[in-house]
Amino acid sequence: MPHNSLTPCEAEVMNVIWSHKAVTVQDVVDAIPRTLAYTTVMTTMKILEDKGFIKRGEKRGRAFVYRAIVSYESASGNTVSELANRFFDGSVKSMVLSLLKTRQITKEDLTELRDAIDSLEQSK
Repeated sequence: MPHNSLTPCEAEVMNVIWSHKAVTVQDVVDAIPRTLAYTTVMTTMKILEDKGFIKRGEKRGRAFVYRAIVSYESASGNTVSELANRFFDGSVKSMVLSLLKTRQITKEDLTELRDAIDSLEQSK
């Protein structure tokens, strides 16, 4: 797993790659809801390749096909750990409490969180 964080633009591109499995630069340009230049996306994908998040593969027509080599779960887990370490002195409890205080949370969300906590407690 690469130890580099993703910038917001890199994360946006990675979300497209994770959801489509195999993409060309044009596929990513078309999938992102905001306007980004083809060259911007191409440069971002080159950076992601250099960081070890994606791999360039075969050609589809004249364009290369890219695939993620780091899973969403791995990348998001690494980002969450970095966030906890950077802002909450490594405390997951402090981070979760901060999120609960600063974000709107529905009853359904609370139920899901309680279920996840119960499941974790039962597995220990």
